Order: sequence, then C-alpha cells, then structure tokens
Amino acid sequence: MATEEGQVIVCHTIGSWTEQIQKGNEPDKLMVVDFTASWCRPCSLIAPFLAELARRFPSVLFLKVDVDELKQVAQEWAVEAMPTFVFMKGGTVVDKVVGAKKDDLQQTIARHVATASA
Repeated sequence: MATEEGQVIVCHTIGSWTEQIQKGNEPDKLMVVDFTASWCRPCSLIAPFLAELARRFPSVLFLKVDVDELKQVAQEWAVEAMPTFVFMKGGTVVDKVVGAKKDDLQQTIARHVATASA
C-alpha cells in the first residue's frame, strides 16, 4: 500500500513500489525517488522541501522509500547514503543527488522538466 504525503507517494511495500515504478516508465515522465530513513536527520529536514517541490512540479512523480522498511529495494538501487534522490525518465536513471542539497535537488528537477517539455 502506498500513502501520499502531499504529492510525495510513500511506498511501504514491494508491491506499492513496483506499481509506482511502472507508472514512471512513460517516455517523458520524470520520477524522483527519495531514499530516506526515519533516523536520518537531514532526511527529516528536507522532507517538507520535497513536498513543496511536489506541489510546484505536479507533472513529476515523487516517491519516498524508507531504506529500513524496503531494504531489498535500497540494496537493488545501491543506496549507500541518505538521503539519495534518484531521477528517472522512461524507466532509466538520468541523474542522482546524494545529500540534503536543496539547490541541487531543485535545479536537477527543473533541468529534467525543461528537457521533457522541449
């Protein structure tokens, strides 16, 4: 089951993760996956900013995965630090931001949204 946090969809099960990932397979669809952890202070601090970005960029699919809750997913994606933001288009990884870097996160989203509409 996936629950929505603003427009950030939190994946709590492998099934919800798989369902959401399939939605992001559209060719021009930008998907941002936030790999986070409940104990990670920088993750908690950037969460409201991510929700704000989700409201500002409604065409982007924002997902959140707790690495302790979905360890298998975190391992498959080779997540080693939190937060890690993975950017995908058409099912392919196109970018990555590691750390709670607001400017990098915002600029990377804006850059990929611009290329999707160009």
